[in-house]
Amino acid sequence: MHRRNRLALLTVTATTALVVPATVAAADPGPDPVVAPQQAGAVDPGAPRPGGGPRPADPRPDATQPGAAQPGATQPGATQPGAAQPGAVQPGVQQSALEPRPAAGSALRAGIVDVAHRGASAYAPENTLAAFRLAKAKHADMFELDVQETKDHKLVIMHDTTLDRTTNVEDLYPDRKPWKVADFTLAEIEKLDAGSWFAAEYKGERVPTLGKVLSAMRGKGLGMLLELKSPDLYPGIEKRVAAALQRSPSWLRHDPRERRLAVQSFDWHSVRRFHTVLPKVPTGLLGTPKVADLPKLAKYADQINPTFGGLTASYVKKVHASHMDVLTWTINDRGDMERAAGLGVDGIITNKPDVLRDVLKASRSQESKAA
Repeated sequence: MHRRNRLALLTVTATTALVVPATVAAADPGPDPVVAPQQAGAVDPGAPRPGGGPRPADPRPDATQPGAAQPGATQPGATQPGAAQPGAVQPGVQQSALEPRPAAGSALRAGIVDVAHRGASAYAPENTLAAFRLAKAKHADMFELDVQETKDHKLVIMHDTTLDRTTNVEDLYPDRKPWKVADFTLAEIEKLDAGSWFAAEYKGERVPTLGKVLSAMRGKGLGMLLELKSPDLYPGIEKRVAAALQRSPSWLRHDPRERRLAVQSFDWHSVRRFHTVLPKVPTGLLGTPKVADLPKLAKYADQINPTFGGLTASYVKKVHASHMDVLTWTINDRGDMERAAGLGVDGIITNKPDVLRDVLKASRSQESKAA
């Protein structure tokens, strides 16, 4: 993927450069232990960015499926902000100006990234540790998850802004309709069963915190695609997510292929704010921006992640020409997977990572025979 040269100098110690006060870096599991070198033969979730090609120097140098517009989100095609939004800066956190993006060295195309949508969510309850662990067993390269915030500002993994679809919140708290995530404390949410709605075998599965996911999935050979979900509801969530990542610096290790970590959102303002805090972390914009806007969006984004419906090879090429990658979603049909791969995308987000793996493996086999 088209990452900036400055990442080549990034080390684990560099992730501590931003100062985050204890009040912002709230609880959950503690920091990573000392990061050991990758074991020989281990699967590195960071395989080089599929896409290839240098990034030129900057002159300044579902219930709802993820395609549904999120409340308050910046819609695809809308004019994007030229600067961080007022009120985005929080006290006590050093800020980084939007950095220019020097030319990156060419990367070899490493194939299409297989991203497990909310984990292997066709086979396990979405956005749970069970689904993320199963993504590994189903041979995904990365897992995707959605981050929201509790009433007491703890980061939890949940797609909907309400708790009733994927937990037993109606049974435990019948008088608190509409059961918004933001109206419950972490202690209350941790009592919920997030597995029984899917299958009896998952009874007792809990809503995980981001910290627990970072700890549990560390060193498992999977990368993470983290979505800031409805960030307009949670002012300052970008700083809190950044603080959680800094407490788990193994997720921030340099990966020129950007398969270890990327942060995305439908709210492009939020993505830009996150970029000011952790500018070395790859970022993605959910939606389909206008082609004319791609060069300016590339100043703070590394991926354009549109829905598969209506996506064309021409659009993918234009995104690549702006030195960004394309991860499309949510594709569960084998035929659609084949068609998406034929468009030249860099990644496919699916509930069935095992099916996608088989499709991609068959495609590579056919290409080898043709050669």
